[in-house]
Amino acid sequence: MKAKILFIMHMPPPVHGAAMIGQWIHASKIINEKFDCYYINPSVSNNIAEVGKLKIKKVLLFLTLLYKILKSIKKIKPNLCYYTPTSDGLGIYRDALTIALIRICKVKVVLHLHNKGVKNYSKHKLAKIAYRRIFHHTKIILIAQELYKDIEEFVSKDKVYILPNGIPQTIQDFEYNKIVSIRKQYSEKNRLLYLSNMMSEKGIWILLDACKILSQNGYKFECHYIGNWGDTTPEEFQHEINDKGLQNIVFYHGPKYGNDKKLYFTNSDIFIFPTFYHGETFGLVLLEAMEYGLPCITTPEGGIPSFVSSENGILVEQKNIQKLADAIKELINDKNKRETMGNNGRHIFLNKYTINTFENHFVDILNKLLMN
Repeated sequence: MKAKILFIMHMPPPVHGAAMIGQWIHASKIINEKFDCYYINPSVSNNIAEVGKLKIKKVLLFLTLLYKILKSIKKIKPNLCYYTPTSDGLGIYRDALTIALIRICKVKVVLHLHNKGVKNYSKHKLAKIAYRRIFHHTKIILIAQELYKDIEEFVSKDKVYILPNGIPQTIQDFEYNKIVSIRKQYSEKNRLLYLSNMMSEKGIWILLDACKILSQNGYKFECHYIGNWGDTTPEEFQHEINDKGLQNIVFYHGPKYGNDKKLYFTNSDIFIFPTFYHGETFGLVLLEAMEYGLPCITTPEGGIPSFVSSENGILVEQKNIQKLADAIKELINDKNKRETMGNNGRHIFLNKYTINTFENHFVDILNKLLMN
């Protein structure tokens, strides 16, 4: 008989890393064949801007969620409950209550952390109490070893499993070879790509300032932004583009999905993700860029250094506009280097970070948890 697992995890909307992983777990043939899986989406936000904000509607939705969890546990009688908590903010109190409810029902819990912020937020006395309840006698899944320092006050290393994220492979080798050939024909354009939510902490303004430096230094390039709006507006962003004299250099294209997104990855030369987002842990979009053979310029935030290094990109100091501009200059000036980095990145992706690799490792961890 298959073990029963109740997955309480985020799925889109809104679209963010944890939600995408949840969506892929939900759709996984491997996971759903190995276990009897049941799913509940605990999200009470419809877009990125709503995340972390307290609203009456969200409170009512939370109470509905608790009822749904209780009803599911009573009906399913799961062997394990998989839960994706938040790491800081008001959400931790919601998580503490939810996890306490699951434990009262005498169900084993594993927590999969897709974000961070525990270390800083635990300075609040009430938050520290909540964290102690959340992590008490609980096994934890982290997506990178570098993230353990965020929870070390509350969790011993022997209770931690490391599971790097993975994404679906979207292009085969023959397609990749065509992309590389096309890219070489237009390499003089030096096309930069940013693809993520349009948020300050994701580095959108830092990149814009770096573009101004490049333009003033006489570099010929294009910079394309793709993503949903977060803490800014189209009008504000366009105003900054105009103010910096970048009207014919920097372009915003809105959110892109599927073949539209594939087109931008194909028609770019360098991927840039200058994040200093407080909850950044992995940056799935970097894996997407690696699959397409794009060298990645990013920051050593969260677990990013576990898969981006001098082999396949450049890590720059956060919020340092000049160093970001210098890194871009380096890859504009050395096309062979960026091609080598891109090829290395694709090789790393195929060997370690596909969704199939993630699913198999995930199943192994779940089996270990069920046996313990």
